[in-house]
Amino acid sequence: MSYLQQLHLDAPVACDLLIFSIVILGGIGLGNIRVRGVKFGTAGVLFVGLAASHFGLRPETEVAHFLKEFGLVLFVFALGMQMGPGFFASLRRQGRMLNAYAALLVVLGAVVALAGGWMLDMPLPAVAGLFAGATTNTPALGAAQQALATAHAGPELVTLPALSYSAAYPLAIVGIILSLIVLRAFFKVDVTEEAELFRREQGADTEPLQRMNLRVENPNLEGVSISSVPGIQETSVIISRHRPALGGEVTAATPETKLHVGDVIMAVGTQKHLDQFRLVIGSVSPENLMKAPGRITYRRVVLTNKKLLGKRVRELGLDHFHGIAVTRVSRGDLIFTALPDLRLQFGDMLQLVGDDESLNAATQRLGNAVEMLQETKFAAIFAGILLGVLLGLYPIHIDGLPAPVRLGLAGGPLIVAILMSHLGRLGPMVMHMPINANRALRELGIILFLANVGLLSGEHFAATVFSVQGLQWVLLGVIVTILPLLIVGYIARKFHRVNFMTLCGLLSGGMTDPPALAFATTLARCDSPAVAYATVYPLTMLLRIVAAQVIAQLA
Repeated sequence: MSYLQQLHLDAPVACDLLIFSIVILGGIGLGNIRVRGVKFGTAGVLFVGLAASHFGLRPETEVAHFLKEFGLVLFVFALGMQMGPGFFASLRRQGRMLNAYAALLVVLGAVVALAGGWMLDMPLPAVAGLFAGATTNTPALGAAQQALATAHAGPELVTLPALSYSAAYPLAIVGIILSLIVLRAFFKVDVTEEAELFRREQGADTEPLQRMNLRVENPNLEGVSISSVPGIQETSVIISRHRPALGGEVTAATPETKLHVGDVIMAVGTQKHLDQFRLVIGSVSPENLMKAPGRITYRRVVLTNKKLLGKRVRELGLDHFHGIAVTRVSRGDLIFTALPDLRLQFGDMLQLVGDDESLNAATQRLGNAVEMLQETKFAAIFAGILLGVLLGLYPIHIDGLPAPVRLGLAGGPLIVAILMSHLGRLGPMVMHMPINANRALRELGIILFLANVGLLSGEHFAATVFSVQGLQWVLLGVIVTILPLLIVGYIARKFHRVNFMTLCGLLSGGMTDPPALAFATTLARCDSPAVAYATVYPLTMLLRIVAAQVIAQLA
């Protein structure tokens, strides 16, 4: 310790780096220790930081504050980038109901925390920290501390949320998992049966695309162009190949291709839509145009040309300029027909049909620079962080609070990241982050945040938590964790018959708790709970961020 004290005088930057490295390395090691199949994960960094600070191992205060806030921004922004592309799509079907339950979970947690805090005569900043810790929501802790600092609260009040957070957090992880086990036992859930039912339910609205070869027999279609065929817009069917009735080679079908009785076409769509489209065209042909003689083939090409981003499929003009038909578009895990009005994003994979020469020209125009998918667009990321910070600083005035509520460095960047990743670009800048880079930024951000929260709060941690008052906080934290989960879980299962896989994802996402999601996926032996988790996570995160600020500032 004397060596570090001398080093702090001689080389303060090197000393701070040593402290951060020791805390982070020790925290990662602690987080990987499993106790009955449960581990703290990155939260281990928080506890090592608390211990290090308790024993006098502390960096420069200004440096620690900066790294704490910067880490929080990195974490929530990368999280928003990950959730953004599927966020709005997830609101369909059960999305609204699931998010309503998640909102109820947040409200119940806040009510229980406030009621318990009133009974125990807890300071409101401590209640805010306990609310964040009992729901394993680290950004909410950061938002509460920022709100207190903005309201010019004293240093002891600013650090108080971190102490109650640390008291509630450890048992919160166990409490969430315990709640899932209790609900499973109470409703006598057969996990294997529920998982199979979940897969059938999910597959009901996500039919795979099929091909169907059709012979034109409807005399009303004589001389009609493909774009004018009745029902083609309503059924979302794409015609990819065409062979004339008089014989000849198969060619790529374009919207201007004219049909004649006896022609054979290949249509792409869902089985239901293809069956409807067949009634308009004629009958199923035994001929398979995929194997018929001709110079056309198909190719999958990645859109990386920045000039084409945001354009609709029809605006590409591939049919006019190259005689190419676009039949499918793959975006992440989604595959859908290439409807003319579909707007394209960076990294979309287009399936093209045409001859080799035309495909080469179309490929060159679309870009197909696969290596660009591994590049992280840092200019767009920091432009997004800039907008997120500005949005987070915007004051939202609520009557009765001494200071306005702000989305802060936790909420502002999260909203901007969701919007930017959904849109795919910000002006000329492409919004793209490879999944590995996203994970790395998230891990780095949360590690920096937790390490510095611990280092800034550890000086008074032991005296506060390991006391009668601290034990009361721990007990209240368990109640704040478990009671809302059991209430919401019971209502959702009893009255809406929510599938247990969906329920696990809802409760895990509603508590923004990755360890609970990991437990649920292990229980289900599949990734089914992750669907509901991703659906409710963004809204829940924002609600908890705002709720923590309101609690911290209540008069």
